Formats: sequence, C-alpha cells, structure tokens
Amino acid sequence: MASSSDLESKAKEAFIDDHFELAIDLYSQAIALCPSNADLFVDRAQANIKLQSFTDAVSDANKAIELNPANTKAYLRKGVACINLEEFQTAKTALETGASLAPGDSRFTTLIKECEKRIAEETEELTKQLVDKAPTNVVNLNNLPPAIGLSSQGTTVSSSKPKYRHEFYQKPDEVVVTVFAKGIPANNVVVDFGEQILSVTIEVPGEEAYNFQPRLFGKIVPAKSRYTVMSTKIEIRLAKADTLQWASLEFKADVAVVQKAIVSSAGNKKPAYPSSKPKRVDWDKLEAQMKKEEKDEKLDGDAALNKFFKDIYGDADEDTKRAMSKSFIESNGTVLSTNWKEVGAKKVEGSAPDGMELKKWEY
Repeated sequence: MASSSDLESKAKEAFIDDHFELAIDLYSQAIALCPSNADLFVDRAQANIKLQSFTDAVSDANKAIELNPANTKAYLRKGVACINLEEFQTAKTALETGASLAPGDSRFTTLIKECEKRIAEETEELTKQLVDKAPTNVVNLNNLPPAIGLSSQGTTVSSSKPKYRHEFYQKPDEVVVTVFAKGIPANNVVVDFGEQILSVTIEVPGEEAYNFQPRLFGKIVPAKSRYTVMSTKIEIRLAKADTLQWASLEFKADVAVVQKAIVSSAGNKKPAYPSSKPKRVDWDKLEAQMKKEEKDEKLDGDAALNKFFKDIYGDADEDTKRAMSKSFIESNGTVLSTNWKEVGAKKVEGSAPDGMELKKWEY
C-alpha cells in the first residue's frame, strides 16, 4: 500500500502534467492517510482552482488554515478562489492575513490591489443607484444600495438541462431548496454552505456527478444551515443572514438587494466566511478587528447611509419604531416610514421599481 508521501509525490507529478482530476484523487487518498497535513489541503486547493472548483478550493484552504494558521499558501489559495467567486471582501481579508505572514511576497500585494480595484468599481456602480432626493418621512427601500460584495457581473447559467430538478420557497428567516433526486444514498450527497454560496454534489457510481453551485441571491449563515437526504428528495434549509425577501434563488445583476433597515435582536450576529467548515475562531478575531476599524473610520457614501438608518431606529421613540416596523412589513419591505400618525391610520402600500411588478409573498 502506498504511503502518504508516495501519493503526494504522484499527485505533484500529475499536477505538473496538467492531470488535475488525477491530482485531486491522489491528494484525497493522501489526506485519508494523513488528515493533519495542511500542505496536502493547500495543494488540493490549487488543483481545484485549476478545475474552476472554487468552492471546493475555499473549503480546502480553510481546512489548511485550521490545521496551520501560519501557512501562507493557504491564504493565497483562499484569496484566489474567492476572487473567482467574486467575494472580493473575503478575498482581501485572507490575502491581507497572508501578506502579514509573508511581507516579501509580491503576489499578495498584486492580488490585494486587484480586490481593492474591484471593490471600488462595485461601490461606484452601486452609488449611482442612489436617488439624490427622498421624502423627509418616507424612505423607499428600492433606492438603497445592494449589499456590499455583490458583483456587477451576472452568474453564468448552463444551457444544458440539469440532471435533477430543483425548486425553492422562503420564510422570513430561511430559504428552503428542494432537489428532486430519488433513491440517492446519504453518503453519495455532499452539501457545502458558504457566505453566499451553495454547493450540492451528488455522485452515483457509473454516472456523471451532479453539481449545483449557485451564487445565492442573499447572504446566509452557514453554521445554521442544514440539509436532509430523503427517499425522494434532498431538502436544504438556508438560514438567512438578513430578513429580506429573495426575488430568486440565484444572484442576478439586474435585481438589487436592499439592505435590512430594521435592527433585529440578532443584528450583532457575526457573518461567516465562505466555507464548509464555518467555525473559524481566527476569522472571528480578524472580523472583530475589522469591525472596530470600520467603527473608528469616518463613513461616507452608502456606508454612511446604512449607518444613518440604523441610528434612526436605535435612537427612535416607540411611535417611530412602530411606524418603521409597520411600514416595512405591510409594504413587503419596500417602504420605511417614521411618521406613526400617517402610517398608523392606514395600510402602507408597497412600491415596485420602474419596470418591475410588485407581488406579495405567501408563506
């Protein structure tokens, strides 16, 4: 039986010869024999990047970071994979950590600049969607900027008919996705959750693997998301990071995601970074540090606008909070009013953007 080092050597040879699938298989065998070797996960992440399996690459990089937080290549692999997933904020955070561990590596500097450029482009594009003037007491949430980190690029949709049909419905706090795959054993199904990514893989012996990896309409909480394999289907429950309505399951560049204007009791919940292993103490510390720096910074643009609405609710009296809650709920999340005398006397009607039709959601 081959040792872990022998399998690693063969995997490196396969990678050099551009046999990336074989390399991944060999690395997987080596990992099975030596699951605590962070370098194996780093190298398999690189092979996954070559095959454009970016979600798997992020998962491998996160595992490598868990095993060895000082492994600079793990942060580099995560940064590259997240850039390809258009998760530029997450990529920038990983790359900055790697750069702090390897200050002489110019690759980190180059990629960080690329992230900053893409983030600036997105911010500029989102800022253009803001309306210069708005009523004093009523704020139309259709004019708010989409969530930070969404790309101006749309997702690529395959024209081929999927092997398994899927559909979704939503509740205020979760989205339920159903994949109609009949008679699939649970050990043949792998579901990974990321910050705004869902990855479903079904492998049946003798058949081509089914992969469903959409970029989601909104962000989720991976640690609270779960799935169940049943005899006729796979039910996936995605825990929403914000109580907003999803216009579709997958992200679309022409549909804006409105920021949540009401501060809920779970408003201080920390979001997770894209990973099938969401419990990352080191990342929580990094995020806490970033949050502190953001708090100390002077905000402008859409960030200042978001903070403005949170401050309104936090400092408001009971009538103002009642008005904000009632208008937000009755208008299906499209209108926010602070005038209780006006809102309390009648039902608040929703307002759809130009060219779109407003539909009520039924749960």
